[in-house]
Amino acid sequence: MHRVFNPPSVRKPFGAYNHGVLVPPGASFLVTSGQLGIDVEDKVPPDVTRQAELCFAAIGAILEEAGMSYADVIRISGFVTRREDFPAYMAVRDRFTSDPRPASTLIVVGGFTRPEFLVEVEVTAAKIF
Repeated sequence: MHRVFNPPSVRKPFGAYNHGVLVPPGASFLVTSGQLGIDVEDKVPPDVTRQAELCFAAIGAILEEAGMSYADVIRISGFVTRREDFPAYMAVRDRFTSDPRPASTLIVVGGFTRPEFLVEVEVTAAKIF
C-alpha cells in the first residue's frame, strides 16, 4: 500500500523504522490522540514497559474500531520522560509494528499531566478501503 524511503545519502535508521513513508492517493487517514499508560480502571503501572504496552493496546483498539490494524500505521510519535527508558519503549514499539516499518520519532519530555505517566504514544495510519 505505501512505499518507504531510506536514501543512501541519509544515515541508516537507528532502529526498526523508516525515514519516510509515502501514502498513495485515495487513502483514508486516521490520526490518534496521544495515549497514556493507564488502563480502563484508571490504574497506572509503575514501569515504562507496561505503560507502553497499555498505550499500544489502546491504539490497537482505536485502529480496529476504524477498520485498520498496525499494518496501516505510517507514523509513530513516542514521548518518554527518561532517556534510560528508550530501549524498553522501543522493544514494545517493535512488537506492535511490522515491515514495512512506519516512520517514527521518540522524544524525551519534561513530564505529562500526572507525574506517574512515563510514556505517551500517538500514531497516524492510512488505508485504502
